[in-house]
Amino acid sequence: MASEQPATSQPSSSASSIMEVSESFDIKATYLKFLEDDKEMTMPVAAIETLVTLLGITQPSTSYELIKILENATQSLKKSVKNSISLSAGCDLFMRFVLRNIHKYGDWDSCKRHLVANGRLFVERAKTAREHIAENGLPFIRDDDVILVLSYSRTLHSLLLNASKKRIRFRVIVTESRPSNKGSLMAKVLREAGIPVSLVVDGMMGYVIDKVDKVFCGAEGVAESGGVINHIGTYQLAVLARNANKPLYVVAESHKFVRLFPLSPSDLPTEFPVQFSITEPEYELERSPRVDFTPHQYITALITDLGVLTPSGVSEELIKMWYD
Repeated sequence: MASEQPATSQPSSSASSIMEVSESFDIKATYLKFLEDDKEMTMPVAAIETLVTLLGITQPSTSYELIKILENATQSLKKSVKNSISLSAGCDLFMRFVLRNIHKYGDWDSCKRHLVANGRLFVERAKTAREHIAENGLPFIRDDDVILVLSYSRTLHSLLLNASKKRIRFRVIVTESRPSNKGSLMAKVLREAGIPVSLVVDGMMGYVIDKVDKVFCGAEGVAESGGVINHIGTYQLAVLARNANKPLYVVAESHKFVRLFPLSPSDLPTEFPVQFSITEPEYELERSPRVDFTPHQYITALITDLGVLTPSGVSEELIKMWYD
């Protein structure tokens, strides 16, 4: 008898069985454990690792059930984690991978084995993205450069470290990047690598912009327009850079490309909107927005694992990812 295609139109088990699988697997705890165990892992990769783990332990009888389980899990994970734009990119990319591959095998067992095996391969390729970026970005760092950096980015750190290992002599100015103060971490790890660093307060951006040759930053997510969602303060730094005719380069893995199209910084959802008060609220800085949106016109180029892209090139790559 010929093998049957996995059924997708009708579920073979009740909705309650799907809910049982989703509820028995603590997706948030699994996701946070991946991040805890590997400090170098990005949020999108941790999300993909979590979904691959769930895929490996599920026992659905049809592709319909599997898709519903993954959809429920991704929705739960997105709702349970703050500032989940980067995480959402990983979830959406993995769901697209599953939907594109779920019909390639005739019997269900082979289909599931294929998805698990290739899902793990998918994760491994995502992990190597940083190494490709570290090579692709080398031509943009030259001897005697003074580079302005905001916040901490693992990917940008890898690029700067690679440039230093190639014996390119450059200096870095890092803003402290409140309220997270991750600029202090960036300054620390660069100094440990023997790279000359000056750590400045955020209010000095305008003061130092004429003293630098170029500006670099990472990204929490890259929108369809090529605009960037990143640590709060990136937008104002980008405006300063453009007014001073300084190039702004964004380093970002392609698994951070998200299907969002904000038109301005105010279009970006935030859990902490600007509020006014005649009294001084307690922990005011702790309730500040963590990310902002920088429109594409302020970005010179994006250095990615796919190559160096113009902002308009991001849309082309998203089309390839989702519709090819």
